[in-house]
Amino acid sequence: MVTKPHLAVGPPETEQDDLTIDYPCSDGEPLAESDQQYNAITDTVHALRVRYADRPNVYVAGDMFVYYQRGEPGRSVAPDVFVVFGAEKRLRPSYFIWREGGKAPDVVMEMASPSTYERDLLAKRDIYESIGVTEYWRFDPLLGECFTPPLAGDRLVDGRYAAIDVAEDSSGILRGYSETLGLDLCVRDGELHLYDPLARAWLLSPAEDNAARLAAEARNDALAALLREHGISPNGI
Repeated sequence: MVTKPHLAVGPPETEQDDLTIDYPCSDGEPLAESDQQYNAITDTVHALRVRYADRPNVYVAGDMFVYYQRGEPGRSVAPDVFVVFGAEKRLRPSYFIWREGGKAPDVVMEMASPSTYERDLLAKRDIYESIGVTEYWRFDPLLGECFTPPLAGDRLVDGRYAAIDVAEDSSGILRGYSETLGLDLCVRDGELHLYDPLARAWLLSPAEDNAARLAAEARNDALAALLREHGISPNGI
């Protein structure tokens, strides 16, 4: 049995950053290894950013370095998607936990690829657990090529990860509930989707968002044409 080391999130806030230390914001690697992985990352980031658009203290990012040890550029990890509650919504080159008052991401999601899924399951899981990421989710966009079932999650319980229940519902949708987000993570039609059980609504991907906007515009145009046909100005309604 391998003992998991505790990973500190940096020296006390009274210490200052050494400005001679370089913390890279890129590793030169591509965002994704397949269209499926790319879509899973970008669609999820979009859906979560739209959900929290009106909350200035919720930060959503993807494919960004998270540095968790001041003065140690090698102590970093790059989640595919992460959400932080209590962090200012602003542009960042990377996320430095000690510069955010010691606030680690609350939720992390990794979209698997054949070259990364073992690190997602082992090394990254240990890091996220040790720095206090409340929930850690993994999705296999290749639907079983990396792991089965293609959705898994862990939640911190007394400082250690415990598996989150994930199961198929009556419609055959693989579903797990995120207490932190208040959302169901679902594998539907072979893709990862987010569902709000209180609103009873799916969060939209960019393509779905655009289709809904175009449909609304078409309805408005049709209504305006109908009103003009009856001699009514649409602007007067």
